[in-house]
Amino acid sequence: MSRKLLFLVGDYVEDYEVQVPFQALAAVGYEVHAVTPGKKPGESVKTAIHDFEGAQTYSEKPGHNFTLNADFAKVNADDYAGLVIPGGRAPEYLRLDPAVIALVKAFSGKPVAAVCHGAQILTAADVIRGKRVSAYPACRPEVEQAGATYAEIAVTEAVTDGLLVTAPAWPAHPAWIAQFLAVLGAKIEL
Repeated sequence: MSRKLLFLVGDYVEDYEVQVPFQALAAVGYEVHAVTPGKKPGESVKTAIHDFEGAQTYSEKPGHNFTLNADFAKVNADDYAGLVIPGGRAPEYLRLDPAVIALVKAFSGKPVAAVCHGAQILTAADVIRGKRVSAYPACRPEVEQAGATYAEIAVTEAVTDGLLVTAPAWPAHPAWIAQFLAVLGAKIEL
């Protein structure tokens, strides 16, 4: 089994949802690649920091630049053990790219994790029908229209349904990363 994982990102990906899991999964021994259509390795995407500050929705602030380390045009799903789709605003436009949809479908039968608005890509790819899926609450209508059951859980929780791991937002990192590692079959000894 491959020890490589693929992150599908784009400009204004949520900062914590890409930085933290990218580093955490690398720290436990995975070779982690990050790609986006139209950009090459060494280029970067802008990130946004979303926070929960008592408003009706999250606030958004500029994040960091996140450097890509692989080429989207050369990615082959067969080379990877799993796929991670962080949220933020990137999924709203990435889902419009037919090559993104084809790539997500190519991960059928493999572990996939999506956080927050990452579910927008899963719904567009029509890969969650019949599944129990968490996402940021604003994505609930899309999740349900795609034939999935929306899991209304705490922002610190995650849901696993078969090989799919989903979470509502970055506060769920401990839960979804642990569940994703379990789905990957990883063994971590302390």
